[in-house]
This record gives sequence, C-alpha cells and structure tokens, in this order.
Amino acid sequence: MTRGIDHLIISSPFHEPEEHWGYDRERKRFVRRAGRRPAGYVTATPGVDSFDDPGIFVDLPEVNRIRERVASWRAAGWPGVTGTTKRLLEHWRDPERGDGQRFFFCQLEAIETLIWLAEAPAAERQGVEVPSDGGPFARLCVKLATGTGKTVVMAMAIAWHVLNKVADPQDKRFAKHVFVVAPGLTVRSRLQVLEPAHAGNYYDEFDVVPSALRERLRQGKVRIRNWHALGWETAERLAKKRSVDKRGPKSDEAWVREALGELAAARNLLVINDEAHHAWRVPAGQKLAGVSKAELEEATKWIDGLDRIHRARGVLAAYDFSATPFVPSGKKSQEEALFGWIVSDFGLSDAIESGLVKTPRVVIRDDGVPNAADYRSKLFHIYPHVADDLNRKAEPHAPLPQLVTNAYYLLGRDWLETAREWQAAGAPTPPVVITVCNRTETAARIARSFEKKRILIDELCDRERLLHIDSKVLEEAEAREEATAAAEPSGASDEDESEAAPVRKLTKQELAEALRQQVDTVGRPGKPGAKIQNVISVGMLSEGWDAKTVTHIMGLRAFTSQLLCEQVVGRGLRRTSYDVDSATGLYQPEFVNIFGVPFTFLPHEADEGTPPPPPKPRTRIEPVLEKKAFELDWPNVVRIEQVYGQRLALDLARVPVLRLAAHETIQLAEIAPTVDGKADPTRIDQITLEDLGRRSRIQTIAFKTAAEVFDQVKPGWAGSRELLLGQLVRIVERFLASDQIAIEPRVFADDPLRRRILLTLNMQRIVQHLFEAIRLENTVDRRLVLDRERPIRSTGDMLPWYSSKPCHATARSHINFCVFDSTWEASEAFALDHHPLVTAWVKNDHLGFDAHYLFQGGVHKYRPDFLIRLSCGVRLVLETKGQESDQDRAKREFLREWVEAVNQHGGFGRWASDVSRSPSDLADILARHGGSPAP
Repeated sequence: MTRGIDHLIISSPFHEPEEHWGYDRERKRFVRRAGRRPAGYVTATPGVDSFDDPGIFVDLPEVNRIRERVASWRAAGWPGVTGTTKRLLEHWRDPERGDGQRFFFCQLEAIETLIWLAEAPAAERQGVEVPSDGGPFARLCVKLATGTGKTVVMAMAIAWHVLNKVADPQDKRFAKHVFVVAPGLTVRSRLQVLEPAHAGNYYDEFDVVPSALRERLRQGKVRIRNWHALGWETAERLAKKRSVDKRGPKSDEAWVREALGELAAARNLLVINDEAHHAWRVPAGQKLAGVSKAELEEATKWIDGLDRIHRARGVLAAYDFSATPFVPSGKKSQEEALFGWIVSDFGLSDAIESGLVKTPRVVIRDDGVPNAADYRSKLFHIYPHVADDLNRKAEPHAPLPQLVTNAYYLLGRDWLETAREWQAAGAPTPPVVITVCNRTETAARIARSFEKKRILIDELCDRERLLHIDSKVLEEAEAREEATAAAEPSGASDEDESEAAPVRKLTKQELAEALRQQVDTVGRPGKPGAKIQNVISVGMLSEGWDAKTVTHIMGLRAFTSQLLCEQVVGRGLRRTSYDVDSATGLYQPEFVNIFGVPFTFLPHEADEGTPPPPPKPRTRIEPVLEKKAFELDWPNVVRIEQVYGQRLALDLARVPVLRLAAHETIQLAEIAPTVDGKADPTRIDQITLEDLGRRSRIQTIAFKTAAEVFDQVKPGWAGSRELLLGQLVRIVERFLASDQIAIEPRVFADDPLRRRILLTLNMQRIVQHLFEAIRLENTVDRRLVLDRERPIRSTGDMLPWYSSKPCHATARSHINFCVFDSTWEASEAFALDHHPLVTAWVKNDHLGFDAHYLFQGGVHKYRPDFLIRLSCGVRLVLETKGQESDQDRAKREFLREWVEAVNQHGGFGRWASDVSRSPSDLADILARHGGSPAP
C-alpha cells in the first residue's frame, strides 16, 4: 500500500487494466488496488463540501455485466460472428501491427461490445436489456474519454457494417449506408476521415480494413452532416414569416431527400451521433430547469430530424459516442442524468491511468488567504470571487480584477518555463494557454490586457501569437457553410487547410473562414494556427477542437456542474506524444495545469432513494396594477464619465494610505494531479514568481501603472494624449516613491525584489487607488451614460418571482409584498408604510437598481436596500447597516457620486442617499431629507 501516487500511469494503453488507483477515505491517501476500475461515475457526498471529500463512486451494473460477458466471449474466440466480422477482429488484434497502427484496448473493447450485442449467440446475451431512450429506434452509447480515439472506433463500426452488408445483402443486422451527425462545423470537418474516398481516411491511415477488402468498403456510402441540417420549418413557423412563398412545410419525403443527399434512396440506415450528449429527447410537456433555449433547439432538431428519417427510410440503429453522455435531468437546475443506454465505458480516470490523455493538475493551495467557505485556494475556482466585475458590460480598456491578473502571472510564469523547455527541445510549435471566459466583454478585456502588455509576461503578449476567438464570427461562418452543404458532391472534402488566402482585402466571409482555419489548426506545424500560444475564447471552445499543444487552462466563468468542468478540461487533454517507454511499455506522463476550473467530481444524478422534503410555501411577488400611483422609476446608469481640467493635480498628503499585505497577495501556488476525482497532495509542484520580480524594474511598473490610469482618465480628457500620459507618469512615480504605500510585513518593504513583486501583483489596486484620488481632485464635470436599450427602469418592469422568506403586504409600495431578510428590515418597512413624509417606497429586491463600485482593484455590485419617494419630491436611496467596513465606505462614496451626477443632470428630479444605523434613526433621516410633513 503506497502513501501517494508515485507513478500515475500504471496500465498499458494496449491491454485491459489490471489495477487502478483508489482513494482510502479513512486514511486520506491513494492506494493501488488490484483489478480494473468498475464502470461508473463519482458523485459528491450528500451534505459534504470539503476539500478532502473524494465523493461517492456510483456503479453502472449493466455496463459492468456487459463488460464481463464480452471479456468471456473474446477469450472464447468470438463465437457466433460472421466470417467477415472474425476476419476484421483478427486483423484489428494482429500482434504484428506497427506501433502507429496498434489499437488501444478501449477502442477494441468498444467495437467488440457493439459486435457482441449484434452477433453473439442469444444465450450469451440472455439477461442483458439495453434501455431505450423512449424513441422508435434503438440507441447504443459508447462512452470514451476525450483523447482516446473515438473517431477510430466509428471507422471500425462503419467498416464492420458495410463489409458485412456487402458480403450478405440479406442480413438485416447490418447497413451499407451510414448517416453521421456532428455538433458543429469543426467536428464535421474532422469526421471527413470517415468517408472511404476521402484523402487521409482512417481506414487507410490506421489500417482498419485489410487491403483485400478495401475495394468492397467503397460500395458503402457515408454522409456527414452538421445537426443544423436536421432542422425544418413547421407550419406554425412558416405562418409567422412574412414571405411571398406560401408552399407550406416540406413533407417527410421531400425533407429527407434534401437532408440525406446521396443517401436519399437508402433504407435502414446506420446513424452515428458524435458528441451525442447534445442529442436527447425533451420529455413531453416538461420544462427543464436551467436549460438554455439554444440547447433545447439543438436537442430537438437533432432528435426530431432522426425521427423523421426513421419514418421515411428506417434507422437500423444509432451509435452514440460521447465522453460525457449526460443530459438535463429535468428535476432541478444544473442537474444531469446519465444516458441509460450506455453499453461501454472507458472514463477519464481510466484514460489517465493508461496514459492516453494528459493528467489535469489543479491548484490545491497558495500563500494567499483561502476561500472562507471551504478553505480552498481562490485560484481553484476564480469566478465566484470576481463575478460582479466580470459579469457586466465593461469596455475593453476596463482593468481586470486583481485576482485575475494575479492568476495570469502565476499560470503565465509556469507556461513560460514550459515554453523555454519546448524551445530548447526544438519543438516546432509552442505550448498553448487557453482561457474560457463568461462573456464577450470579459474576453475583450483579457485580450486587450495582453495586447497592451498590461500583464508583464511579454511572450504571451505577442499579438501575432494571440488568438481572440469571436464565437459570433465562427457561428456565422458555420451557418453559411451549412447552407451550401446540401449541394456538396459525394465524397467532397473541405479545402486543404494549408492553402493561403490571396494578399488582398478580405470579405467578411473570408475573414470568418480565415479565423476558423486558424482556430482549427492551433498547434499544427505549417498551418495557419501553428504559432498560436495564447487562446482567449467565450464559453467553451467548440467540440472537435483537438489541439494537442494545450498545457495550461484558465477558467473565468461559472462552473455550475462537473459536466461543464470535464468538457472544458477536455479541450486540453490530448497528448503531444504517443511514444511508448521501451523499458516499461507505458506512456510517459504529460500534464495540463488548470486554474479556475473546479474539477473535482464527474456529473451525477439525484439520489432516488431519499424522498425530497415538502416544499416550503411560496409567495408570488409582483407589481400591482391598481397601485401604479406608487410606481418608482430611476435612470439606468451604466457608468459615470468625469470631465477633467487640462492640468492634473494630486496632493499626496490628502491621498489615503494604500496598504498592501503580502498574505493577501498570492505569490506561490501548489498544483497536484487529479485522478478518480481527487487531487493527490503527495505529488505537489510549486509555481513561484521570483522571476517576475527580477524582470520588472520600478520604472516599468510606474509606466504600466500610468498606462492603466490613462485608460481610466482618457474618456474625460479633452487635451492631447502625450500631455495626459506625461502628467500621469510623474504622478505615479511620486506616489510609488512616497510613504502613501504601506507594505506589510516590513521585510517585503525593505527587500527591493519582494517589493517589486508585490507592486506588480497589486498593480490594479494601485491603479484604482490613484484613479480615485485623481478623479476626486480633478473632476470639473460629470456625464451620465445610460443603458441604450433601457435608459429608464421602474418598479413596473419587475418580473413576478416567488419567495419562501417571511413577507408582508404593503400599502404604499407598487410591489404587493415586501420580503424580509431581517427583523430590522421588517421594522423599517412598517415605518415607511405609515410615515407621513413617505408617498411611495419599495424594497430594492429583484428590481435591477444597482451600481458598480471599485474596491481593492476589482469592480463589485452595490444594491441599496430601499428606494423612497418623499412628499417634498426627493427620491431617497436608503441603506440599512450596523457596523461599517472599508468596503462599505467605498460603496457609500460611489453612491454619493451617483446621486450628485444624477442631480447634476437635472432630468430625473432631486435625489439623496443616507444610511440607517438602527431602526430608531429612520424618523430623523426622513425628516432631514423631507422637511416637515406635508399638511
């Protein structure tokens, strides 16, 4: 029994695993266990949210039963199969196959399972019943981890079907015509290798078919379509369109001829669904919580299209391939259910232990203050700590939160070391760091930070090697190409990716295609994306994106399920080398280091054994039409722009001291490999930033800080750029050399190297601190910037919502009930409803009245407690707060500025703000702003 994982890869990729790593919960350590890991998945332990919790393994009994039967059947020489099938099986398992053409065990087991279900004697399959998905044709799912070669298994399945059908056309178990459905243009392009006539097809490249049978294979036909091609216009949709064309919806026959193209006359097709977790049935009359309209549209078009093909031509069977065959369960938001028709499973932990994929390493500790809820490093899941800042309509020049820049310095430092090693080894392409963002504005801010060299890792700031993926442009390119896909001739292939576009001004379509070509060829020598090393994207990189050179991943979005975590991490799992160590017969380990993706457990279903508690009574909260007289409105302010004078001044004596604490700044992170849903703390590597301090001179820090402040001040500056930047550089240099920066502990202040590291990592805090001081001292005018779509909002805009919290009916509020978060709020709500100075009021709950403010280098959202209209006409913004922190004071300052700017505008009436420190001071506050009660 070992204390930790000394050698993570313990199985040959070409043989069935004989042992696996397991986690001993009581001893909190990994142990090497005999036997193969059972098929299954990991769930979180109910009621436990601990860093050390390894979760609970849930067995898949049907898959394990099939696995045992297939193993016995294989050992017996595959009894019951046709002569053609046996010839293929012997060819695939030929021990004399070359190194580059040997099939992995997981590939062979997957295809053997499909063959066993179709050809093994009935007695062999007795007691095995694969559940249906509820549709009219059979579906069988093969679950293979990303990077284990599922496209090769598809080629094996196609060859098996086509060659058997050619050998015996009357055998109804097989199909000669294959319809392959892909989840996007990128995947569709990759799957062209499944067409027997395609140059570079997998049948030749991987020697899938014996040479004597390859001509027979060409008698079969393979049609590959994007799922978009399965959509059609219903009578209802056509009726809503303003079109001269009134021919009505296409019949099944007409639609199928168009969708199938060259397969239009075929019967009983074999369907292959790649990334099949997109293809699921929406339960009739059931609303799925947390499922987007786009997801529903894709699933509906995909499955309904196949149903339509089945009605017109017949579907023999559908083979589903996916690394993550989970779909929305329909029970509650962000909960996934596993495909019930899985027949073969080789999961991520198996793939890691066999060396087929890179090992994901996550941050387990750092030298900063951990997350208070679970004591994990904030780098483990970054988004919750910066959500307010990243989830807003910010301009590209808006600075990034300090935690994000801090994370980039650490991840970038580790990437830089990897890049140097690759360059020294003569690698033709660089390692790649990918960022997955929450929205386009965040991606634009990150791209600009690198392009403007605001993150002091020059190698990652090279614009020629940075790829900012515009998902909208890619979608447009995909839609245009899909629109012409039906007209493609049989066996047509995409243009050679190596062809260069002519040197001229490109059209929008050509630019979109050029971007797609670059995205699709990242890390491939001689291709458009060969030199890319920094990829910034929104959401998830498209499936089928198979770059093998990804070594680092930054996650800056919400990860609401482990399914999403695994899908994002999957973009970085493909290996760069498949050379077997001659001494051990195993692959050498490769790693992908991950920040911000809380990769802990696999997706899971709810526990059906425990009945849910009865729901709490809920109250519908909504505006009341009859109470419109109490409606309150307010300007929907996006930001406030300041106007500055031509000469900037800053009295350092009036600038508050900026305190920088070393323990609040992450300078060292520890990463560890993850297997079986658990990080192994015995195999820790460290990332430090000493090199950053050596490379950053104080003059560089001053200039970069001034450039950041410049971006903040520039919108309100009417003079020359040179004059503004020159003044800012001098101000920043004075500030950095002053006593207005207090560094703790003292050893960091006295050590020049540590001081430079701390200043660099806290640059955003310095920028915001200085900007605030400059803004307060130099603003001569303010301008409101309102939301273009909704410049004014009101209580009448609030959508109905439900609450199980205590609440009470209101008298002078447009909203029917006030929901209480505390007895203090209940007391003040009662007082507002009865005070003679109050003509209308509302609790600021689900209204959308909030303001963004800056604090410690990040943007946060501030939502005051009450909006009040007084009899004198003043609109009062009231906050209830007992003790006040530095962050609370920052909120008040920004609210004060908001009120001043709105009042200065003059178009929204008179506004005021105040803070209630206890329920007893409310009457005095109202009197202070409202004067004497109206007679």
